[in-house]
Amino acid sequence: MARGQHAPLINPNHPVARWVRRVLAGLFGLQFGIAVGLTLVDSYRRRGKKPQPFPVTPPQDVPIGPGEVRTYTFGRDLYADMLAAIDNAEKRVLFETYIWKGDEVGERFKEALTRASLRGVEVYVIYDSFANLVVSPRFKIFSPRLKVMPYRIYNAGWKFWDLRRYGRNHRKILVIDDTVAFVGGYNIGTAYATEWRDTHCRITGPGVWDLSRAFADFWNTQRHAHTRWRASRPALLIDSSPDWEPHIRVHRNLPKQWTFPIRSMYLEAIDRAHRNIWMTHAYFMPDENFVMALVAAARRGVDVRLLLPRTSNHVVADWLSRGYFGQLLSAGVRIFRFQGAMVHAKTATIDGRWSTIGTANIDRLSMTGNYEINVEFIDPLMAEAMEEIFETDLANCDELSASEWAARGFQSRFTEAVLGPLRPLL
Repeated sequence: MARGQHAPLINPNHPVARWVRRVLAGLFGLQFGIAVGLTLVDSYRRRGKKPQPFPVTPPQDVPIGPGEVRTYTFGRDLYADMLAAIDNAEKRVLFETYIWKGDEVGERFKEALTRASLRGVEVYVIYDSFANLVVSPRFKIFSPRLKVMPYRIYNAGWKFWDLRRYGRNHRKILVIDDTVAFVGGYNIGTAYATEWRDTHCRITGPGVWDLSRAFADFWNTQRHAHTRWRASRPALLIDSSPDWEPHIRVHRNLPKQWTFPIRSMYLEAIDRAHRNIWMTHAYFMPDENFVMALVAAARRGVDVRLLLPRTSNHVVADWLSRGYFGQLLSAGVRIFRFQGAMVHAKTATIDGRWSTIGTANIDRLSMTGNYEINVEFIDPLMAEAMEEIFETDLANCDELSASEWAARGFQSRFTEAVLGPLRPLL
């Protein structure tokens, strides 16, 4: 070795280094193989199967301040009100979604937005390009009257190392004339109308402004991110609001600003709980701190219940979510699994006073990765309505007991252990 040169701290050709590389490659290969195998088996089992009917809580109206909040648990009810609101629009429509299927329901929304633009309404549309890769390109051809922004698949440009630029737009927002707004877990598609159990809400009153502002901020930020868009996608100006609604708060995860308040919202509410924490989530892959917050709540006597799909549309996510079941069950957390259909809601209610409806799942992608939006309600009547919804859903669940979990077989334990390292990535 020449003078002044230093030997590397780790020799890549050392036998130990080669052994470590082989072990890691083998583990990754095993994880990939199991994930693919689970997906293929799940797809085979689903062939020809239709989701089963499930109990539904009818839309409920709750007065909050000078406005009102209506909750939805059935897509057909929600879509009817959303389409009616678009058809009644007079000035402006702001429409943002993650998935927008090119099917019957998707076409109805596209036609309603087009009709609104033809009668002189300003119509702004945002959808996530990655989430809609399988949608026909023909469906994505819109009237030039609509101002449409497909959020691009790749947004980092030459700054490929900047993690802030990789978040997907997972939000679902509709705002009409700055007077009524819809937000929640529902995407747009025929299957979601009757086959999926989700939760959405309609808001009137001062709380609408926050959702208009959220849409405009995303539109204007992404407009400036791509110079070629600026002419066809003019800036969206939203007047400031003199009104505040202290019982409704809108929280936005903004990866470009490295701001993720939704996780903090949950943790603060969980830490305050003294009576009950009832949560419904499609994909439950929390970090260790989130798990410990739930464990601490259960150990101080709080009635902690998690309502999850027995089988979701992402079978690998189902297996990953099981990683903390033993820890939660041993602490007294009760886990209920929704039967026969996909539950896609992202909701929670605590102590008969606090509740939230939104787009964020309890996983890394939603908590620290994607653009998300959740509405926080601090109101006893709203919490009462959310508790009623939760109790209705419980009628379609079976409870996972600690003894049942402890009795699971070696194959299940092995799969959980192998896939476990993937949890922080998803």
